[in-house]
Amino acid sequence: MKAIFCGFACLTLLVMATGASSAAELKVGDEAPAFSLKGSDGKTYSLKDFKGKKAVVIAWFPKAFTGGCTKECKSMRDDGNGLRKYQVAYFTASVDEPQKNKEFAESLSLDYPILSDPDKSVAQEYGVLNPDRGVTNRWTFYIGKDGKILFIDKSVNTTEHGKDIAHKLDELGVEKK
Repeated sequence: MKAIFCGFACLTLLVMATGASSAAELKVGDEAPAFSLKGSDGKTYSLKDFKGKKAVVIAWFPKAFTGGCTKECKSMRDDGNGLRKYQVAYFTASVDEPQKNKEFAESLSLDYPILSDPDKSVAQEYGVLNPDRGVTNRWTFYIGKDGKILFIDKSVNTTEHGKDIAHKLDELGVEKK
């Protein structure tokens, strides 16, 4: 009986320790994890810089210079006029090195920055890192002026993403300029 109790106690501690080490999945209403990431334009962007001023959209994509990511970034560029109607800072982001994202942004003539998270720490905080592939899942986070998550899109349509973001900003009641 004593051996069974010890086994149960050890199993309970193992489960508790495992659960404590993995972050809970982010959800609507949660405080968005802080970030300070270098953009493809050479500037560093931090979530705290926008708090109280404007909403933030971060569209994570897996890898620069790939088909789906190219379509997604072009869609956001092509529908930029619709996005700029709102009080929002918008970015795409990946775990690619800053130089690679700079080259990718230039190749597409993007008018918004791609954020780089080469050490993958912010991607882990946002829960988007796919550990099996070493890249991020294609998820988009909508963050309110108060720093709280308004919506998480886990079903991104790469060719329509710019229009979809503008529609969601309207649906969420994000302030227009």
